Amino acid sequence: QVQLVESGGGLVQAGGSLRLSCVASGSIFQINDMGWYRRAPGKQRELVASITRGGVTNYRDIVLGRFTISRDNAKNTVYLQMNSLKPEDNGVYYCNAQVQIKEQGFMSDYWGQGTQVTVSS
Repeated sequence: QVQLVESGGGLVQAGGSLRLSCVASGSIFQINDMGWYRRAPGKQRELVASITRGGVTNYRDIVLGRFTISRDNAKNTVYLQMNSLKPEDNGVYYCNAQVQIKEQGFMSDYWGQGTQVTVSS
């Protein structure tokens, strides 16, 4: 069993910053890709940023230069530093991880419960 728990969301004014954290726990053998997704009101969930185990990153164009994804493999944790936040960044942010658990020989996707980010103008 694997659980992902996000934290760090909240209410911030436009131009402000938030740092999201996601900690994976359970019978983890290895975590490969990790990522942050978000679901804005009235929209489907979309990829915000991803990072491989080796640290290669990918960002949605609209967050380039503002958001930074990072990870600490020793802590099974991924972070999303969000600067210069805009109202269009509003939404529930979800952590995703590709995990191989100790009792399984394949990778599976796991999701956190989500953390709310609200940006006021």
